[in-house]
Amino acid sequence: MKIVIIGGTGLIGSQVVNILKKEHEVIAASPNTGVNTITGEGLEEALKNASVVIDVSNSPSFDDEPVMNFFKTSNQNLLPAEKRAGVQHHIALSVVGTDKLQESGYFRAKQVQENLIRESGVPFTIVHATQFFEFAGGIVATSTSEDGKVKLSDAYIQPIASADVAAFLAKITTEKPANKILEIGGPERFQIDEWIKQYILSTQKSLEVETDINAPYSGAILQKMTLTPENPVFLGTTEYLSWIAKPENRR
Repeated sequence: MKIVIIGGTGLIGSQVVNILKKEHEVIAASPNTGVNTITGEGLEEALKNASVVIDVSNSPSFDDEPVMNFFKTSNQNLLPAEKRAGVQHHIALSVVGTDKLQESGYFRAKQVQENLIRESGVPFTIVHATQFFEFAGGIVATSTSEDGKVKLSDAYIQPIASADVAAFLAKITTEKPANKILEIGGPERFQIDEWIKQYILSTQKSLEVETDINAPYSGAILQKMTLTPENPVFLGTTEYLSWIAKPENRR
């Protein structure tokens, strides 16, 4: 089976490639391998004889206009090209809570992506994952105020190891399209402020977390359960404290 992974050189994509290439023909498609979904460069050739496409790509900018342009343009190029090529299953990685976070430009763009997938005529599975363990540092960076404090909500979050996400995506590659959203998450639920405190402690950063129920997350105010899956079909097995205890993960 030929499988094309859009964003195949990134955090998730590279892991999915490594799993699937043992048994399948796998194309790691990204601009640095000559496949660009924004310009269309290399797209038709990469999709030739492909059975499955897995899209784990992400925008290089999270600002409102660039991120909308990325997901809209990318999918307007990719999905019709898949239909012409006879692709039988489009798998896209999205985020738990997308439909509840529409105050955020990023999540508005992800919603547009999901709508385009549903309207494309290509059989699909949309995977809503919770935040990856690897994103903790990014959350700190975007939540640190001018006074140097990390201001976060006490809403719940159920983070997952990227390796567990990759394993799930690889598993469903050979399954029938669900033609709906499948939710996945990690094995443990934390309040987001407490999770980031664990990250700061483990990485020995000199930062203070301040709990603020109105602290925005990617530009949107969180309700208590926005970032947790409602009906998960898969929960990862990797626990956060065992993961962050490994030196290579403490960045």
